[in-house]
Amino acid sequence: QVQLVESGGRLVQPGGSLRLSCAASGFTFSNYAMRWYRQAPGKERELVAAILRTNSSTNYADSVKGRFTISRDNAKNTVFLQMNSLKPEDTAVYYCNARRIARLNEYVFWGQGTQVTVSS
Repeated sequence: QVQLVESGGRLVQPGGSLRLSCAASGFTFSNYAMRWYRQAPGKERELVAAILRTNSSTNYADSVKGRFTISRDNAKNTVFLQMNSLKPEDTAVYYCNARRIARLNEYVFWGQGTQVTVSS
Protein backbone atom coordinates (compact mmCIF):
# COMPACT_ATOMS: atom_id res chain seq x y z
CA GLN A 1 0.00 0.00 0.00
CA VAL A 2 1.49 3.30 -1.14
CA GLN A 3 1.52 6.06 1.45
CA LEU A 4 2.89 9.59 1.63
CA VAL A 5 2.37 11.12 5.06
CA GLU A 6 3.16 14.79 5.57
CA SER A 7 3.81 16.33 8.98
CA GLY A 8 5.16 19.50 10.54
CA GLY A 9 2.55 22.03 9.52
CA ARG A 10 1.26 24.43 12.17
CA LEU A 11 0.61 28.09 12.95
CA VAL A 12 3.76 30.21 12.85
CA GLN A 13 4.44 33.94 13.04
CA PRO A 14 5.76 35.89 10.04
CA GLY A 15 9.52 35.58 9.83
CA GLY A 16 9.46 32.19 11.51
CA SER A 17 10.61 28.80 10.29
CA LEU A 18 9.07 25.37 9.81
CA ARG A 19 10.35 22.03 8.64
CA LEU A 20 7.88 19.80 6.83
CA SER A 21 8.46 16.08 6.48
CA CYS A 22 6.94 13.53 4.14
CA ALA A 23 7.39 9.87 4.98
CA ALA A 24 6.97 7.45 2.08
CA SER A 25 6.14 3.77 2.11
CA GLY A 26 4.90 1.09 -0.25
CA PHE A 27 7.16 1.96 -3.19
CA THR A 28 10.87 2.31 -3.99
CA PHE A 29 11.38 5.85 -2.78
CA SER A 30 14.84 6.31 -4.29
CA ASN A 31 13.45 5.76 -7.80
CA TYR A 32 11.10 8.74 -7.58
CA ALA A 33 11.51 12.45 -7.99
CA MET A 34 9.84 14.23 -5.10
CA ARG A 35 7.98 17.52 -5.07
CA TRP A 36 6.21 19.79 -2.64
CA TYR A 37 3.11 21.59 -3.83
CA ARG A 38 0.86 23.99 -1.99
CA GLN A 39 -2.70 25.19 -2.35
CA ALA A 40 -4.08 28.30 -0.73
CA PRO A 41 -7.83 28.88 -0.33
CA GLY A 42 -9.40 29.87 -3.64
CA LYS A 43 -6.18 29.30 -5.58
CA GLU A 44 -4.82 26.56 -7.79
CA ARG A 45 -2.28 24.08 -6.52
CA GLU A 46 1.22 25.29 -7.30
CA LEU A 47 4.63 23.65 -7.40
CA VAL A 48 6.89 24.86 -4.60
CA ALA A 49 10.02 22.74 -4.85
CA ALA A 50 11.34 19.62 -6.53
CA ILE A 51 14.24 17.27 -6.02
CA LEU A 52 15.44 14.50 -8.29
CA ARG A 53 16.28 11.00 -7.14
CA THR A 54 19.50 12.19 -5.59
CA ASN A 55 20.17 15.51 -3.88
CA SER A 56 22.11 16.83 -6.83
CA SER A 57 19.33 18.72 -8.57
CA THR A 58 16.64 20.88 -7.05
CA ASN A 59 14.21 23.49 -8.37
CA TYR A 60 12.13 26.14 -6.65
CA ALA A 61 9.27 28.45 -7.41
CA ASP A 62 10.46 32.05 -7.70
CA SER A 63 8.32 32.99 -4.72
CA VAL A 64 10.28 30.74 -2.34
CA LYS A 65 13.83 30.86 -3.75
CA GLY A 66 16.35 31.70 -1.07
CA ARG A 67 13.86 30.93 1.70
CA PHE A 68 12.90 27.27 1.22
CA THR A 69 15.14 24.23 0.88
CA ILE A 70 14.06 20.80 -0.26
CA SER A 71 16.10 17.73 0.68
CA ARG A 72 15.66 13.99 0.89
CA ASP A 73 16.98 11.06 2.89
CA ASN A 74 16.70 7.97 0.74
CA ALA A 75 17.76 5.74 3.63
CA LYS A 76 14.75 6.95 5.63
CA ASN A 77 12.34 7.27 2.68
CA THR A 78 11.65 10.87 3.66
CA VAL A 79 11.62 14.21 1.90
CA PHE A 80 11.84 17.50 3.77
CA LEU A 81 10.97 21.12 3.14
CA GLN A 82 12.80 23.63 5.31
CA MET A 83 10.91 26.91 5.23
CA ASN A 84 12.54 30.07 6.57
CA SER A 85 11.50 33.72 6.64
CA LEU A 86 7.89 32.69 6.31
CA LYS A 87 5.35 35.19 5.00
CA PRO A 88 1.56 35.32 5.32
CA GLU A 89 1.31 34.48 1.62
CA ASP A 90 2.98 31.13 2.35
CA THR A 91 -0.21 30.08 4.13
CA ALA A 92 -1.55 26.99 2.37
CA VAL A 93 -2.00 23.26 2.56
CA TYR A 94 1.32 21.68 1.57
CA TYR A 95 1.27 18.42 -0.34
CA CYS A 96 3.99 15.88 -0.97
CA ASN A 97 4.19 14.33 -4.44
CA ALA A 98 6.15 11.39 -5.82
CA ARG A 99 6.54 10.90 -9.57
CA ARG A 100 8.32 8.47 -11.82
CA ILE A 101 8.24 7.77 -15.53
CA ALA A 102 9.28 4.27 -16.53
CA ARG A 103 8.78 2.60 -19.89
CA LEU A 104 6.37 5.36 -20.93
CA ASN A 105 4.24 4.77 -17.84
CA GLU A 106 3.81 7.56 -15.32
CA TYR A 107 3.47 6.76 -11.63
CA VAL A 108 2.24 9.57 -9.37
CA PHE A 109 1.40 9.51 -5.67
CA TRP A 110 0.08 12.27 -3.40
CA GLY A 111 -0.04 12.79 0.32
CA GLN A 112 -3.06 14.10 2.23
CA GLY A 113 -1.50 17.49 2.97
CA THR A 114 -0.44 19.45 6.03
CA GLN A 115 -1.71 22.92 6.91
CA VAL A 116 0.78 25.78 7.24
CA THR A 117 -0.59 29.05 8.57
CA VAL A 118 1.61 32.14 8.79
CA SER A 119 -0.04 34.80 10.89
CA SER A 120 0.62 37.09 13.83
